[in-house]
Amino acid sequence: MANAKMKPKFKAVTPKLKLFRANDPQLSVFMWGINYTITGLEHVKVPVMLMPDDFKAFSKVKVDNHMFNKDIMPSHYKVKEYCPLVFRNLRERFDIDDHDYMNSLTNKQPVEIDSPGRSGARMFMSHDKKYFIKSLVTEEVEQMHHILKQYHQYIVEYIVEVHAHTLLPHYLGMYRITVNDVEHYLIIMRNVFSPRLTIHKKYDLKGSTVDRHASDKEKSKDLPTYKDNDFIRDEAVLFLGKDTKDKLMTTITKDAEFLASLHLMDYSLIVGIHDCDKAEMESAEMVQRAKEGEEDSNEEENGYDDDQNGMGGVPTPPDSPQLIQAPFNGDIDNTIERFAMKCSDDCPRREIYFLAMIDILTKYGVKKRTAQAAKTMKHGANAEISTVKPEQYARRFLDFVSKCIE
Repeated sequence: MANAKMKPKFKAVTPKLKLFRANDPQLSVFMWGINYTITGLEHVKVPVMLMPDDFKAFSKVKVDNHMFNKDIMPSHYKVKEYCPLVFRNLRERFDIDDHDYMNSLTNKQPVEIDSPGRSGARMFMSHDKKYFIKSLVTEEVEQMHHILKQYHQYIVEYIVEVHAHTLLPHYLGMYRITVNDVEHYLIIMRNVFSPRLTIHKKYDLKGSTVDRHASDKEKSKDLPTYKDNDFIRDEAVLFLGKDTKDKLMTTITKDAEFLASLHLMDYSLIVGIHDCDKAEMESAEMVQRAKEGEEDSNEEENGYDDDQNGMGGVPTPPDSPQLIQAPFNGDIDNTIERFAMKCSDDCPRREIYFLAMIDILTKYGVKKRTAQAAKTMKHGANAEISTVKPEQYARRFLDFVSKCIE
């Protein structure tokens, strides 16, 4: 009897789902952590009111990873979320849905961006440009814990109860990520600028003039962050009109007084300027380039090759989402542009301003007192140095901002 020929056996292979894919293990763990913590909060009942212990609470998880996305995720990592119920409450106050928050931070890898400051902090932006992720040092984490209760109370009183506005950062979550036994502290904030409107010029203003100009290295960037002396040199003005200016200065004054009461200083007013006319020109140019690309593509299909004439390859198709932008109709979307303000009719150009206070976690302690003494000796008692007492800092800051606005 002839031997029956054995049929080869095939094992079905299921494609692996690559979750939390990032080129940095820290980011992969961060994305996993956001997904884990937000999903876990779904099963935690929303309390009627926050208790004192909620401002000290935390949740943490340690993972010894052997199977799940092992080619992407580290073998061992930890995720710690600080004050989860408090930050969930803040997200609710700021009209941010937890699922949208999670999807923005986990569907695609956050993109690292240049940080103009001297602190060396790493900065990331969510793929949809809604949120910033900033690294913190331990002193800033301690300071955030120290002010969180007062910050939450301030947000509740001025946003919810009296329907006022604040230019303070919208803090949405704080985490500790441990990868390879190295701890990374991260805080999530709402993006001050618009996810859809281009920023054409940017200033960081403190009200100080000593060493307050953009460096040559900073100026070489695509979007430099200019400073106080640059603003003065440019003879820049924020055209808002009297009524809008009065309302804005009332808001900034309340915010600055709140920070001074917590002995905080060295914060800035970040100013982003969207030039509507320039944006329309840029959009028209992109549309034209897209049309030319479509024509070039059709010529190649008919046997013509632009490379023979040194014209290069085929541009991005005209329906590419990154190429075509909807023309700005002058309306501000308050759901995503919380810090936006239209210029007044007196403005020589059509502009949208984005204004917010940033870097508010510096306390006037021993280090800052020492720095103040050193700078005073170097530059003189009358020099406008940035390191001064919180009350003096607030007064000078408000005076400078008021002069910037017409």
